[in-house]
Amino acid sequence: MATQLIYYGHAGFKLITPAGKIVLIDPWLKNPTWESGEEELKNLTRVDLICLTHGHSDHVGESVEIAKKTKAKLLATYDLAAAMRTVLGYPAELADSELIGHFGGEMSALDGEVTARLVPAWHGTAMMSKEDSAPIYSGTPSGIVLSIRSGPTLYHTGDTDLFSDMALVSRSTPIDWMLVCMGGHFTMGPSRAADAIEFVKPRFVVPMHFGTFPLLKGTPEMLAEELKKRGSQAQLRVMKPGETISLAAA
Repeated sequence: MATQLIYYGHAGFKLITPAGKIVLIDPWLKNPTWESGEEELKNLTRVDLICLTHGHSDHVGESVEIAKKTKAKLLATYDLAAAMRTVLGYPAELADSELIGHFGGEMSALDGEVTARLVPAWHGTAMMSKEDSAPIYSGTPSGIVLSIRSGPTLYHTGDTDLFSDMALVSRSTPIDWMLVCMGGHFTMGPSRAADAIEFVKPRFVVPMHFGTFPLLKGTPEMLAEELKKRGSQAQLRVMKPGETISLAAA
């Protein structure tokens, strides 16, 4: 079976590996762009791994609820995992394992079917236990590189601005699919996202983190125009919330 990617809207994705393992990335299922999020959450009875880029609520989403129901392990930085346990109540036995790491390291997950690498991202870090509570430090934000055995390598940028070290992300492992934030205001917009794509040089690009709120004015059409200006060879693949695609490897 080819690797399957399902878009949850905003920055959330579900990944199904060739062996049928289920990985979620920043699973905010009940976001404003997807009317089926509540139903998906209800029907989500098996998840093997939850990957989080940072502690903002629009990325943590329903992670704790999903973990309690499915026993999914957490993959994140050490500081974020600690905050997830102590502030939001992620089950400690699922958030304190060999899948908690930091930049520069490499982690083997799901019996070696997935190799994960955490990479830097330029963004904020506040986590709040409820809407009006004081913000808690939750570690340096990250992007996540996932290499699937017998499948592609994906780079989820998390929330970030453009920075020059993005060019190093693909230095050791070429990126097949780049899931790139590009809505603007809280992250880079289409122009800077296009520059980031040129740094990383993926084969395929899936835009994310756009259109969820009125402030996120960047659009995939704007990103496509910016890539055209640069003569980019990357193929843009715009996904709708709830859509599933098969991922090609190099």
